[in-house]
Amino acid sequence: MATPELQTARLVLKPLASEDATQIQRIFPRQEIVRYLVASVPWPYPDNAAQNYVDNVALAATRAGKGWYWTLRRKENPDELIGVICLMDTPDNNRGFWLVPEWQGQGYMTEACHAVTDFWFNALERDVLRAPKAVANDRSKRLSQRSGMHLVRLQKGEYVSGELETELWEITREKWNQLHH
Repeated sequence: MATPELQTARLVLKPLASEDATQIQRIFPRQEIVRYLVASVPWPYPDNAAQNYVDNVALAATRAGKGWYWTLRRKENPDELIGVICLMDTPDNNRGFWLVPEWQGQGYMTEACHAVTDFWFNALERDVLRAPKAVANDRSKRLSQRSGMHLVRLQKGEYVSGELETELWEITREKWNQLHH
């Protein structure tokens, strides 16, 4: 299934496109964004890293039917990219996201997660969504808790900031729809 445009009360989630790499390259390479991202993110972030990621990782997964990637944009300024969220058909890692710090703590990622999680369960008809996160990533953990996810297990994970304790969170389609519909 192709990645559709999604909307929330305050956001437009546009399917990621090659031309988005320019904005990503400008806003993404900040320690406060990348520290809890997987270690495969190159750091320090090279000049061509965003274009390489968009074209050769994200859009390749989209073409293969294994990934759905969106840019987050506020409805009041839809030309400005403020983050990215994705769904991945990968064992124990189905959703990932980042948001520039200036827009954190205002509920934008909660809205985006709700929209893409609903797409995962009710358009893609998946049975379970799992999301790993560093134990130290309190904001991400609280978002999972508020949406009804539960902790499955603890494990080690490799992040840009090094090896960290990691929690694996999950929610089933049945529980999601019970809580959110």
